[in-house]
Amino acid sequence: MRGTTVPGARPEEKGARGEKDVTARSYLYVPADRPDLLTGALGRGADAIIVDLEDAVAERAKDEARRGLAAWLAGYHGGSDGPEVWVRVNNRPGLLAEDLAAVTDSGPISGVSIPKVERHDTIEEVADCLPSGAGIIGLIESAQGVLEAAAIASSPHVVRLALGEADLVAHLGVDPSVGRVELVSLRMGLVVASAAAGVTGPIAPVSTDYRDLAALRTSTEELKKMGFGARSAIHPDQVAVINEAFTPSAAELEEARRLIAAADQASARGAGVFIDEDGRMVDEAVVRSARNLVAEGIRRDAPRDA
Repeated sequence: MRGTTVPGARPEEKGARGEKDVTARSYLYVPADRPDLLTGALGRGADAIIVDLEDAVAERAKDEARRGLAAWLAGYHGGSDGPEVWVRVNNRPGLLAEDLAAVTDSGPISGVSIPKVERHDTIEEVADCLPSGAGIIGLIESAQGVLEAAAIASSPHVVRLALGEADLVAHLGVDPSVGRVELVSLRMGLVVASAAAGVTGPIAPVSTDYRDLAALRTSTEELKKMGFGARSAIHPDQVAVINEAFTPSAAELEEARRLIAAADQASARGAGVFIDEDGRMVDEAVVRSARNLVAEGIRRDAPRDA
């Protein structure tokens, strides 16, 4: 998995488990049975691609998809500048074992995404089959998965949780309104579970209307404010919007650095709380958010302009 150490970062500013920074903002799904799309996806700007053996592949094409995945991975060399490569496996008896065999017998990957995960034990069983260093994304898509999210995130093998709202909505029988306010508590549940386990903010669900990029930008910015740290994409055109939304702007970074400097000056005077130039009272909790933003900017390495 890609990652760079953040100099001087505090524990809460580091990536999963404090080992490697989890920096991916965008996860682009690509069907495993489309090698032409797999190769093309590498140059579309996504921080990570998820090669999909599950929903994107028809039942009768699973074997062919595994063979295609194995062949593609065997020829993929990636490198430090390439996107992370994840594989979404089928979380069903028989299929899961075959998918994991196809993954472990091929080239190196960042890890696997386990859909419809509902048990901590599943994470441990899958981890036993993965190469050393491979991580796991726990994809929450059911009521039981929501209830077990904290336990799933607590596994040292899980680098991130992800939310699959299409399956979750169907399972719950929820009919979301345009603003999807009915799902706010479920979304925040994953954010809380991730924070409690010390893993990076979860991956937000896909937007199926890939043509409406304005709506994608609005919803992605809202999800970021809720504590999500990345978003999945189903079309390459969505990637740039997602990346920008999860990248601190130069103005945001400058404001955060100014606040940190003022806090350091106040601390040198022996003051734990101070009033900033805009008349706002600032304490350590506010400064911590600013430090986290600066650490995020260091990891991103290239703030957006506005």
